[in-house]
Order: sequence, then C-alpha cells, then structure tokens
Amino acid sequence: MNDNIRADFPILESIIYMDSAATSLTPEPVLEAALEYYRGYKANVGRGVHRLTKRASQKYNDAHRKVGEFICAEGGELIFTKNTTEAINMVASGLKWKRGDRVVTTLEEHHSNFLPWLRLKEKGVVLDIVKPNQEGLLEPLDFEDAIDDRTRLVAVTHISNVLGTISPIKEISAICNENNTSLLVDGAQSAPHIGIDVEELGCDFFAFSGHKMLAPTGTGVLWMKASEGIEPSFFGGGMIEDVSLDNYKLAVGYERFEAGTPNISGCIGLGRAVDYLNEVGMGELKSRESRLTRKLLEGLPEIENVHVYGSTSLKDRIGVVSFNIKGINPHDVALMLDEASDIMVRSGHHCCMPLMKYFGLKEGTVRASLYLYNTEEEVDKFLETVEEITKVV
Repeated sequence: MNDNIRADFPILESIIYMDSAATSLTPEPVLEAALEYYRGYKANVGRGVHRLTKRASQKYNDAHRKVGEFICAEGGELIFTKNTTEAINMVASGLKWKRGDRVVTTLEEHHSNFLPWLRLKEKGVVLDIVKPNQEGLLEPLDFEDAIDDRTRLVAVTHISNVLGTISPIKEISAICNENNTSLLVDGAQSAPHIGIDVEELGCDFFAFSGHKMLAPTGTGVLWMKASEGIEPSFFGGGMIEDVSLDNYKLAVGYERFEAGTPNISGCIGLGRAVDYLNEVGMGELKSRESRLTRKLLEGLPEIENVHVYGSTSLKDRIGVVSFNIKGINPHDVALMLDEASDIMVRSGHHCCMPLMKYFGLKEGTVRASLYLYNTEEEVDKFLETVEEITKVV
C-alpha cells in the first residue's frame, strides 16, 4: 500500500517529511482535480446557467456532500471556510453574547481555538480554562467543575497539535448536554487521522482544515448541528435570496455562510482528498500510523538527553510527538535534522504558547508528526539522526 501512496508524492524522493501536523503534502490525484477546474471548466458557482458554471457548481456541491459523508454528518449545515481558524471565528463572532456568559476552553488549545474566546472578554464574557495533567491528558471531572449554568459554550481540541493526546470528547459532550451547553470541537488534528462521526461525538460545532488532510491550502470546514442563532460573518454575493432597497433575505443552506466567490478549485481538491483517504481506508491509515508512532515512542526515550512530552500510551494519542534534546534549542535541532538527513520537522511554540508556558518550555519543542506516506525506514533514519545530534551536546 505505502509504495503506491508514495508514488503520488514526488517530493518524497528527496526529503523525509514529518511536519504533517502543520500542513500535509498533496498527492497528484488531488492536484489534478484542482487543476482540472482551471483547465476545463473555470467558472463561478451558483451564478449563471451556461455549461461551465453548471459543471463547476455540481463539482462544488459534490465536494460538500463528500466532506459531509466523511464526517458522518447526516444533518446540520456544512460550510466551506479557508481553514479551521476562520471556522472557529465564525462561531465566536456569529453567536450573540451577553455580559456574564461563560466559555470553557483548555490550555491545550491552538491559538485559533483560544484567541477568539479570549477576545470575547471585551464583551464581558468570562473565560474558564481547564488544565491538562502532566501527561497532557484532559480529565472529564475538570469539565464538570468548570461548567455551570452560565456556561454558553465549551471549545476544546479533539487532538492536541503539540502532544498528540486525544481529548475525551464524548464524556465532555455528555457533561455539556446535562448543562444545556454547546460544544465546539477543533478537529484540525483528528479529521485527517481518525474516522470522525460528528453525531457520535455529540458536538454542536466541528471545525477542521483541508490542508492538513492532503487538500490544497485555503480550504477548511465548519459543521454546525443547527445554524439557527448564528449570524453570518460576511455579507455579499451568493448568500442572499432577495435584496430590496431597505432589506434582504438570506439564502437557505450553506450558501448563506459563504458570501463571495469561494476557493472553488481548492474545495474541489478537498473533495478529491476525501476520496483519496477513503480509498486508502481510515482504519488502515490509523493502524499504520499507530505502528510508526509506537516505533517513535519506543525509540526516542532510549536516546540519552532526549525528553518526550505527553502520554506514551498509544490509546491516548496519535503520531504527533513533541520532544527536546537537553542543551540544544529546538530550532537548532530542526535545522540539524534538515541539514544532516533532509528531515522536515516543526520547532518552536506550535501556536500554543499558554501550554508551553504551563510546562515551562520557554523555547518550545521539536515536533515530529507522521502521516500515511511515512515509512518505518524513515522513522529509523529519524531516530539515528536524533541520536547523532545528541552527541554534539
């Protein structure tokens, strides 16, 4: 399976790519689908009746359907955005907040699922923050303590982009239901790696990015269980049913939240990326990543002066692994990995400064993140290079 997959990523002939948590590589079939739009039927969607716009509109609608099926969204509203950040901000700005409302979030959040809620303090909204344990795991009991009758929304990451640890979403959802509180899940790191069923998760909002799951950049998704009570963030062409001199009527469906010309080719590419992941099989993908993650988690702690952060239990995490080498700045480690073995990893704070400060990691960490195109040989090469780097201390 892996040889066939790697053939779709020519860039892997010259590098070892372990930075998929930041942005994944894009396979040839997805690029072809995006380019086909520009070459064969470039036109706007939902506007006009000629054959090109009809074909573009059909492909765009098909992409919505494919993504909805991918996350098992039988109902609700699925909106295309440019990334997870925009999707979360649409909820934060679209809800009508009252002074004294409360939002519960966690220290594990990417800035995209932290700053929009922090900003609401300007409107008198109170922010309550749940902290993880020393293994980077969130405890449901802490949410029980944090949520009260004034809590309007809980916003939590499904999987930490720093530690790779999985949050107990179903348990948090049950607590939210008991308190009549809405739940938003940041699925940027989960949608690409584990099968998602939004109905089973029990969330009200689910946001994720296409660029982390083989699709072009500038593509994202917001699923809403119910769109009532959410004001669109943008107004303009394509999102209205009628306009008069003194009033307007919004369109029904996802169109009311997608004002203006969207990233048509990118979203068609997102639909093809979903097809690609379905062809591979999310179960097979998860199983393969687990084997590689086990190898990584067993190998890194055996290297002298290497410290791994987060849980080492595979049931608690995916293949996003943060570590440091004692005495070496994380950015220097990343540069050494690149220069010595053409290995691409992320270094620094990973847009998660509150968590870094909580763990006392002033310079951040080195983060290796795996995906379906990585191999055991690459993990071996990575471990060998890390061990060589430790010898320069």
